Amino acid sequence: MEIKKCLLTDTNEILSLHEAARILQMQRKMVVWPLFDKSFIENGIKEDRQWKIVVENVMACSWAITFEDKEIWGNKDQNNSIYIHRICNNPTLRGNRYIDKIVEWAKEYALQSGKRFVRLDTLGNNTKLIEHYTSAGFNFLGIFKLTETSTLPSHYHDEPNCCLFEIDLQANVKGNS
Repeated sequence: MEIKKCLLTDTNEILSLHEAARILQMQRKMVVWPLFDKSFIENGIKEDRQWKIVVENVMACSWAITFEDKEIWGNKDQNNSIYIHRICNNPTLRGNRYIDKIVEWAKEYALQSGKRFVRLDTLGNNTKLIEHYTSAGFNFLGIFKLTETSTLPSHYHDEPNCCLFEIDLQANVKGNS
């Protein structure tokens, strides 16, 4: 298993993983991601923000990161975090707890980038995802109402309930000493 930056040649495969995630979201009656434009994915790749887990030459998982997320995190966004977005798994490889590998990687990446927090969000009151993310080490901060969603992807427009999660790397260091 390797974690690598995505390449432009990965774009169609990432879009395929997004579509598989959309299908799963529909089946489970969750908030469904919009169709992301190819250029949106390509921009993330060009900006070195799109990552993947590769297992035996197969893309097992993909996600994106950002270094700011004011529309969702508001005043908590103080240029001290990495934000994980759009985690999607290869449907043939689900159930392998890639979230644990992403968290391990994200903690290291955040520390190397001089960041204190690793954060992510999910929409709606999805108890299974809340359990999934907390089991991977995230603290569930609660469900918050989003107020300004006009600049966010369309799935944020119709669902104001946003679950926020974070890992405080300073708290983890203090807790381990």
